[in-house]
Amino acid sequence: MIELSKKLLRVVGQTNAKYSMFEAGDKILLGLSGGKDSMVLAHLLKHFSRVSPLDWEFQTATLSYGIGEDFSAVSAHLKEHKIPHHVINSRIFEYGKEKIRENTTFCSFCSRMRRGYLYSYAIENGFNKIAIAHHFDDAAESFFMNLTYNGALRTLAPKYTAENGLVLIRPLILARERQLRDCAIKNELPIMNEEDSCPAKQYGNKEPRARAETKELLAKFEKENPKFFISLKSAFENIHTDTFFNC
Repeated sequence: MIELSKKLLRVVGQTNAKYSMFEAGDKILLGLSGGKDSMVLAHLLKHFSRVSPLDWEFQTATLSYGIGEDFSAVSAHLKEHKIPHHVINSRIFEYGKEKIRENTTFCSFCSRMRRGYLYSYAIENGFNKIAIAHHFDDAAESFFMNLTYNGALRTLAPKYTAENGLVLIRPLILARERQLRDCAIKNELPIMNEEDSCPAKQYGNKEPRARAETKELLAKFEKENPKFFISLKSAFENIHTDTFFNC
């Protein structure tokens, strides 16, 4: 029996109420990497689909990059808890070796390819929404990385419609990473080993440093100001566009 904390359930419930994540008739595809965030989200979706007064369904899908990943523990766990799961096979790693220049990272190429495979599977199988397991720490990191490296004020939207018509939702966007980590540990969820499931780890181990450095910076801010993330969350909803340099 999976135990989901009342606080985590409340956060996701509030997110759903605010952004209409789960709607009548939805067929939702969860992109499940096998990491702690997506594994916890799978169980949260199961909970909310069961207690919701609306009729909607979901399925999980994991993308294989073609590096010999072992999904058996994850698949067995999801089957035990009656959560539908499908593995999408790809040759992303092989394609990457042919197309990526030496001394560059695999991550941006992998992200584009992964999105393409997931979108295609969703459309071909009648899904209207894709759930992604990004949390508020991800949104904060994205904001500061865009600010620092891209000269833009942007982050991760809780919900948006892609050009192909699919609606992308982030039910965990108001949850903190530590809440998900605690849930995964408490329930002893099977978590994929990043060393075995991340193509970048096998592609010369060249990973972008920006996110790790940004994560460290935000941890420093929170240590100095424990309410930093609370303030940041409010700031994301309190944007004064008239004070920026727009023409």
